[in-house]
Amino acid sequence: MESMDCEIIEGPSTSSSSQKPKPKNSKSHLPWIEKYRPLTFQDIVGNEDTVSRLEVFSRNGNTPNIIIAGPPGVGKTTTILCLARALLGPSMKEAVLELNASNERGIDTVRNKIKMFAQQKVTLPPGRHKIVVLDEADSMTDGAQQALRRTMEIYSNTTRFALACNNSEKIIEPIQSRCAMLRYTKLTDAQLLSKVLDVCVKENVSYTDDGLEAIVFTAQGDMRQALNNLQSTHNGFGHVDSKNVFKVCDEPHPLLVKKMLMQCVSGDISSAYKIIAGLWKLGYAPEDIIGNIFRVCKGLDVSEPLKLEFIQEIGLTHLKIVEGVNSLLQLSGLLARLCLKAKSVGVN
Repeated sequence: MESMDCEIIEGPSTSSSSQKPKPKNSKSHLPWIEKYRPLTFQDIVGNEDTVSRLEVFSRNGNTPNIIIAGPPGVGKTTTILCLARALLGPSMKEAVLELNASNERGIDTVRNKIKMFAQQKVTLPPGRHKIVVLDEADSMTDGAQQALRRTMEIYSNTTRFALACNNSEKIIEPIQSRCAMLRYTKLTDAQLLSKVLDVCVKENVSYTDDGLEAIVFTAQGDMRQALNNLQSTHNGFGHVDSKNVFKVCDEPHPLLVKKMLMQCVSGDISSAYKIIAGLWKLGYAPEDIIGNIFRVCKGLDVSEPLKLEFIQEIGLTHLKIVEGVNSLLQLSGLLARLCLKAKSVGVN
């Protein structure tokens, strides 16, 4: 709707020196994912139950070792840093060791950096402990994890461990048993949209409703992806609409995919093939095409039995593509099977 559109107050060519001074100017060079990273529990979007539990830990002190598991971009590391900030306050710099286990993941890191940090003396209020933050902990080698479990026990009086990971199954069971396990889920479309709208207002972003819908569609529950796509589109085109978003994200346009699926529903394989061949000619990866076909099919306005049949065929084709049979012929065969399913369900 036109009434919801925000206009750009100042053009992109205006230098920062000519603008009115704002308290946020020191952050003007930052990516929006860092600029708008939550600093308190109240600012965190989504997973309210888990966040409220951690808020209780931060008030009472004596927090346990924790593992936060979940998909990318849902606020795992942010939550841990908010917890550290709430627990330690001004002592956070001296009392927090933050390591990214995806590049510091060997046994030497545990023996040297983590052990030395755990042995350091830092004056903290009663019930407060030093915190070791291990990001991407599922990337740690087995040897490092084995060394870590003993370190967690020896220094439990002074140090707590907070691990963030995408896949908790890759954390060895002895460490899992020593930690409270918190699981995060993907953010809902409404939660993403709320945050994106807030950023649009603060950054004076010009947008349309279909543009924000495209941002949410491409993000798929990942807040980091949503803000990155929003900033890239704003910087690249100065206006956020669906056309510009899909140019930046370089994904097959969902309206085109929807049109193709509806042609399969009506049994028009010739027109549907023209669309899939066009997407193939544009250079889209088969994984991207089949992924978008699935996401669009979930919201397709067709009968439930037909939708189930479609999703089954799309899933089987996705499996073949992942296994390496990723030709145009495979995608064309999918269209033919979808047309047959539409005909058979329609007859029944």
